[in-house]
Amino acid sequence: MLVPKGYSWKAAKARLPPSRAVWHVLRNTRFLLFVGLAGIILILWRSMGSAAGEMQRFYCWGPAKAPMQMTPNENAEWHGHMQTPVIFNHHRPIEVNESSISHVDLNVIKSTPKADANQERVLILTPLRDASPYLQKHFDLLTQLSYPHNLIDLAFLVGDSTDDTMAALAMELDRVQKTSDAFNSAMIVEKDFGVTHGQDVEDRHGFAAQGPRRKAMGRARNYLLNTALKPEHSWVYWRDVDIVDSPKKIIEDFVAHDKDVLVPNIWFHRYQEKNGKKVDIEGRFDYNSWVESPEGLKLAATLDKDTVLAEGYKEYKTNRKYMAKMGNWRDDKDEEMKLDGIGGVNIIVKADVHRSGINFPCYAFENQAETEGFAKMALRAGYGVYGLPNYIVWHIDTDEKPGNA
Repeated sequence: MLVPKGYSWKAAKARLPPSRAVWHVLRNTRFLLFVGLAGIILILWRSMGSAAGEMQRFYCWGPAKAPMQMTPNENAEWHGHMQTPVIFNHHRPIEVNESSISHVDLNVIKSTPKADANQERVLILTPLRDASPYLQKHFDLLTQLSYPHNLIDLAFLVGDSTDDTMAALAMELDRVQKTSDAFNSAMIVEKDFGVTHGQDVEDRHGFAAQGPRRKAMGRARNYLLNTALKPEHSWVYWRDVDIVDSPKKIIEDFVAHDKDVLVPNIWFHRYQEKNGKKVDIEGRFDYNSWVESPEGLKLAATLDKDTVLAEGYKEYKTNRKYMAKMGNWRDDKDEEMKLDGIGGVNIIVKADVHRSGINFPCYAFENQAETEGFAKMALRAGYGVYGLPNYIVWHIDTDEKPGNA
């Protein structure tokens, strides 16, 4: 390093204060206080600068007053600046691989008037007891249904039978399910309830048998329903085995009405000779589909709560309005009427009605049981119960006496 001429390090060193003096200054209390105070000021200044930047970043523009106290101009100024930032924290979906856990989405199961177009599944339920003579005709009519068979599931309950119902049913199902137009599935449920009364007209439809019989039938229907109903079903079609004729499009016809519970009129063919010719009297069968009357309500109020009021018998004069005595198959088949009680020969129900707990009482519910109790229960829950007086489904002729239908 070049230095001026005549200048040396020794001369420079001689100008420096002695080290003792330097240490004396450094250890001086005033000097140490000055250094400490200067450090504190520097730290505060840097922190204030950082905080000011953060405050500037999240400053909420606008008057320092509550929004309700702002003038329209102040409110516009407030909202004219940047809005409060929103951070969306999107979560990754949960993946469940445990095979024992299943998921059922009933929100997608609908019951609509265009069931076939919407590929809605229909469950046909039939309770059976000593029914072997009727099964061939029953399956002949089922196979003629125009509703897509791949959307239909069949289920049967066989209980307390003394004949060959189980074998006959198995053979008919095996025959039908081997065809190219087989149904989606078929189920047989076997359950005995200890029923011993006979199946002839007197035993089945005599007044004394009605209470126990209807309760037992309600129990059988509930067992069948709770076993066969699956989440994919939109409609439940209750169809008795002793129907001898019904329209092929009965499912499409009924769902088009978009009713919670719907039944047809049930008649039977009986040919009697008049003036040398056989004449069909077109007998009226099902007196369990009715409209309530003031007399019926008054009578029920006098009965014990456990008494089942059997309809269509002289023992109970209700003066109810029977759908069986109304209608004509030659008139408009889509005419509707509200009902308070229904029979069980042919019922189409939206599946959600059953899922909501509306079933067939095997006890006296408002002095009714089975299908009539079902109608009372559905109405109590706010569902609609309707009948089609001009839409006829033909039942076998049981050769019953008037007043004992």
